[in-house]
Amino acid sequence: MFIGEYTHSIDAKGRMAVPAKMRAKLSDGAVVTKGLDNCLFVYPREEWIKLAEKLSNLPISDNKARAYSRSVLAGAMELEFDKQGRVLLPSYLRDYAALGSQAVVAGLYNRIEIWNQKSWNEYKDKSESNTEDINEHLSQLGI
Repeated sequence: MFIGEYTHSIDAKGRMAVPAKMRAKLSDGAVVTKGLDNCLFVYPREEWIKLAEKLSNLPISDNKARAYSRSVLAGAMELEFDKQGRVLLPSYLRDYAALGSQAVVAGLYNRIEIWNQKSWNEYKDKSESNTEDINEHLSQLGI
């Protein structure tokens, strides 16, 4: 389980340290891909396999399903940790998420999200100012 919010630096080569608590849960392998809201999703290998299976079973004749599958699957890359616990985020994914020298790493139970720091703060501010509507919607979903 991934929880918490951390700010980390990204060096000039595109390397970023993953929080130690999160890194331990990724020891069997991890995949990074394009996420929603212009962030990156990082999945442990077993969660990635579940998602990839679901995507591969979507109807190929559905153009929205095809587009989403292409974005997520073709945009993916396996992550490897160096001795300092850093991963190399490919330039095409850093560009997609508009990552600069700082990123926010957020734990969301079965995945990690990596955000541009400014975008994360704007997203949080917007969400937190809209909690009443969000709570109402969640109650309709049974939460």
